[in-house]
Amino acid sequence: MAEQPKVTEKEARAVAEEARESGWRKPSFAKELFLGRFQLDLVHPYPRPTAEADAKGEKFLTALRTYCETLDGSVIERESRIPDEYVKGLAELGCFGIKIPERYGGLGLTQVAYNRALMLAGSVHPTIGALLSAHQSIGVPEPLKLAGTEEQKQRFLPRCAKGAVTAFLLTEPDVGSDPARLATSAVPVDGGEAYELDGVKLWTTNGVVAELVVVMARVPKSEGHRGGVTAFIVEADSPGITVERRNGFMGLRGIENGVTRFHKVRVPKENVVGREGDGLKIALTTLNTGRLSIPALCAGAGKWCLKIAREWSAERVQWGRPVGEHGAVAAKISFIAATTYALESVLDLSGHMSDEGRNDIRIEAALAKLWASEVSCLIADELMQIRGGRGYETAESLAARGERAVPVEQIVRDLRINRIFEGSSEIMRLLIAREAVDAHLAAAGDLADPEASASSKAKAAAKASGFYAKWLPQLVAGKGQVPTSFGDFGSLATHLRYVERTARKLARSTFYGMARWQAGLEKRQAFLGRIVDIGAELFAMSASCVRARMQRDTGADGEAACELADAFCRQARLRVDRLFDALWDNTDDVDRRIAGQTLSGRYSWLEAGVLDQSEGTGPWIAHWEPGKSTEDNVARRYLPSTK
Repeated sequence: MAEQPKVTEKEARAVAEEARESGWRKPSFAKELFLGRFQLDLVHPYPRPTAEADAKGEKFLTALRTYCETLDGSVIERESRIPDEYVKGLAELGCFGIKIPERYGGLGLTQVAYNRALMLAGSVHPTIGALLSAHQSIGVPEPLKLAGTEEQKQRFLPRCAKGAVTAFLLTEPDVGSDPARLATSAVPVDGGEAYELDGVKLWTTNGVVAELVVVMARVPKSEGHRGGVTAFIVEADSPGITVERRNGFMGLRGIENGVTRFHKVRVPKENVVGREGDGLKIALTTLNTGRLSIPALCAGAGKWCLKIAREWSAERVQWGRPVGEHGAVAAKISFIAATTYALESVLDLSGHMSDEGRNDIRIEAALAKLWASEVSCLIADELMQIRGGRGYETAESLAARGERAVPVEQIVRDLRINRIFEGSSEIMRLLIAREAVDAHLAAAGDLADPEASASSKAKAAAKASGFYAKWLPQLVAGKGQVPTSFGDFGSLATHLRYVERTARKLARSTFYGMARWQAGLEKRQAFLGRIVDIGAELFAMSASCVRARMQRDTGADGEAACELADAFCRQARLRVDRLFDALWDNTDDVDRRIAGQTLSGRYSWLEAGVLDQSEGTGPWIAHWEPGKSTEDNVARRYLPSTK
């Protein structure tokens, strides 16, 4: 097995930079927003599907709803697995091929229909959403659609569409968001006709039950081989593959997530997706689309929370009035309702933009994932507070004493992983920040490079002066200064004016940060995180306003939609103003100092007085022996600890 590469911070950044998609062949609403340009025409008029695509999607969703109504999510929660008959029924409906083109046996539906299907299936139990998403959003179908050959598509996509579960294997025990240190190796054998894979993959969602997996492995550079991290499609029953264990988690109790070991696993060269060395680019591009699945599940959770909050707050009486009429609870209900509307707006707009193909939505998808995963947790927490002790009590316990089995504590547990899945919130903020400052780095890259020579910095300064001489004056005035601008949006016009003005303020603040810290800006992760969070709120405000305008124009609950969009924008503006204040008035320097002192052990005395029960291996250990067959190892994968 190949050893984990030893790389410096600079080398790790270089690998990540090389893997990112650097070009901008299409316009990007969010990218322009971070540059201080509010390009409303990129999202308005609101993108809509064709009548044919809409009808096709509705037909499938109707059938899916009918089937989902027969399923019992409590069975999954209780047994920590999705029953085989549930999976079979989903496969018969075509749920494993929703976005796979019809010519390969799939349904060929839109991203919007797929998102709605995830919302619906996830409302039975979020593990079902995770199963379908891990299979289609990041599993074999998406990389093949992006970079596969026609022969590969003909071989694998029909199987995927019929229900052959797939998984995406990137993470390793010591490698998360730092792909430069990927250790799984793929050594060319048989004169280059095949590769031999060795390594261990961790947190392999669907990997425990998958028939096919996409594996990211490092090919050594040699004569005739470009080398680098490469994507392989691997049959899960290949000799040498062992599922060492099925992991257990705080939430998503039925998720088939495990540890998979590869020991001299032979993979034919025909199973390489794209070229050698393109694996990380394929992975990142796959995640761009895959990230929209998380907002779908978050929006579905928001809808359920709103329903429970409404029903409980109307029927629960305290001090002579329903609790929803008391101001403290009313504020929570307003937040849940308005934010759920914005959640669905962000999801819907991003999905339509993906289907339309007119815009580059890599930043929009990342913002949607980041923002949705954060605010959905807040929604669930507020619902738990509204429900009180009944929110903290399990549904099973509630039912046992004769009350309605409302699984609020479960949704709090299930939602929490979304802030970690497919890029943690902290990593997402850094990724988005990198895209947000892309134009600045293109104009003045060497100024922000601590290792650039004096002459390089001088050239960069000259280049930057030309860029900023044109760009900075544009950040002084715009449509947001004119009271009549966006007037056709009615009561929402004031919020769009705020977005326009605030986008320019955001761009100015980014410039001030670059001017102040220059090369040190990349270390100011808290500052960059606030910049991104402001952009996320502005994107959500924009999505809510243009969707409400569309609903008003089409008569689809238009007045109610405008009320919710207005409430959301008012709430978001308060958050944005606080974030701007915190850009320059914060405890960032103190926090870094205290963190450093904590890591050095200066405050270890503070840990006295408690017991640490995390020592040891626990009651079970993963077991794998290279000399044993795959079947024997699978059968022996859970053995009592001998400690």
